[in-house]
Amino acid sequence: MRLVLEALTVTYGPHRAVHEVDLVARPGEVTGLLGPNGSGKSSLVRSIAGLVAHSGRIEFGGVERGAVRIGYMPQDHIVRAALSVFEVVLLGRLKTLALRVSPSDLAAARATLETLEIQDLAERQLGELSGGQRQLVMLAQVLASDPQLLLLDEPISALDLRHQLDVLGIVQRLTRERGLTTIVVLHDLNAAARHCDALCVLERARKVADGSPAEVITTGLLADVFGVEALVDHARDGKPFVIALRSIASAARASTR
Repeated sequence: MRLVLEALTVTYGPHRAVHEVDLVARPGEVTGLLGPNGSGKSSLVRSIAGLVAHSGRIEFGGVERGAVRIGYMPQDHIVRAALSVFEVVLLGRLKTLALRVSPSDLAAARATLETLEIQDLAERQLGELSGGQRQLVMLAQVLASDPQLLLLDEPISALDLRHQLDVLGIVQRLTRERGLTTIVVLHDLNAAARHCDALCVLERARKVADGSPAEVITTGLLADVFGVEALVDHARDGKPFVIALRSIASAARASTR
């Protein structure tokens, strides 16, 4: 399912969080959404998910929004009910827990836990888990819903390095195998460069760059958008990686002392 945004704009009262953003996200590809804090990334994703009002156009490949299976994982997820991990993941299939659950739904929930290698947590209560474990469980819930469009807002923020690599690798693999259209908000530029097929960069509510990681991640963009002096090199497979050297603002303040 090809996702097309045209002049997408989100406002909260007098504040414009997203201003006339155009974007195309393609099936089978992971599109990374980058930008400084407060640049509009979460608002853009929430508007696609149908959670905030917007102007402009969102086109779901000719399909009405109500017919599109959207899997959305927010940056902050609060589950107050006393549920086991397995029940939380099963909710991704059922939306509400019923007395009778089909064998296929039970099997899908188990398979998703195994995909993320958290089957050992199945009988634990969600409230007993660490922040990183809860993040994996909420990702499992979203994946269990069998989405066509996958929207992930900072899905690795609470994870250790190994699980960051594992999760983004799984998201990338499932996106390709299932033909998903995936948009993921990330702060880690190196993770984005390695695991995303395309990148879109926001700054002060506007899109300032998009394209492949090699096209987008440049020393000029890092300086202009993120305020960082950095080196950009390339790994043996040609993917760029960033070595941040210093904050340009801090360096400027130091030079005036």
